[in-house]
Amino acid sequence: MPEGDTVWRAARELNTALAGRTLTRCDIRVPRFATVDFTGETVQNVVARGKHLLIRVGGDDGWTIHSHLKMEGLWHIYPKGAKWRRPAFKARCILETPESAAVGFELGFLKVIPRSGEDEAVGYLGPDLLGPGWDPDEVLRRLLAQPDRPIGLALLDQRNLAGIGNVYRCELCFLAGVHPLTPVAGVKDLPRMVALAKKLLEANKARSTRATTGNLRGDTLWVYGREHRGCLRCGTRVTLEQLGDNALELRDLYYCPYCQPASPTATP
Repeated sequence: MPEGDTVWRAARELNTALAGRTLTRCDIRVPRFATVDFTGETVQNVVARGKHLLIRVGGDDGWTIHSHLKMEGLWHIYPKGAKWRRPAFKARCILETPESAAVGFELGFLKVIPRSGEDEAVGYLGPDLLGPGWDPDEVLRRLLAQPDRPIGLALLDQRNLAGIGNVYRCELCFLAGVHPLTPVAGVKDLPRMVALAKKLLEANKARSTRATTGNLRGDTLWVYGREHRGCLRCGTRVTLEQLGDNALELRDLYYCPYCQPASPTATP
């Protein structure tokens, strides 16, 4: 599942393949931008902003290809002329240079925006866990501005901190020993929880196997996806529920009822 660490790696790989190189092919397979063609333009760089990818083409007053992987999306880099590992009909963006091809498959979101429009597109995001402007104090300020909101919702809100997805939301609550329905104001050591979020993504950003247990070859997660196997720490049956701000935003929520006892003020 693409989260901040996955997007950080994608940005690094795309930047290595594209930055400073002139495009020999540009094929954007989204009706609204199908006529956009950056062939002959040079890619300035590729950066991640939370779960968003920004491919900057041209000079400082150029354009940005803005994508979001959502649930299914991914970018592949291929040597020029190599066979793709995904069906061509799933490709949404193809950027080729003399040496390689970057192909975005099943991108949940894809737009072309002026470079000057980046702040409008992603400026609402909170501090990026893997970005140069990481500011834990600002994250705490944003979280504490909504004291009655369940921490399991607040962590997933990219306006508070950018980069946490559902896997990290569940694992972070477990490692902190916090029931995900605990109100933000009821979390005993919120600064430690924010610091732990940073530590988890930093530890995983450069490796393909995401692990919160420290084990890369066995059980890599404590509770996520373990509703049929039990909590990795105590063996208690992991609870699987759904949580979201509304019916359209419901996400699977995993937690151990023993290691993460419900707070008296938890919102049902």
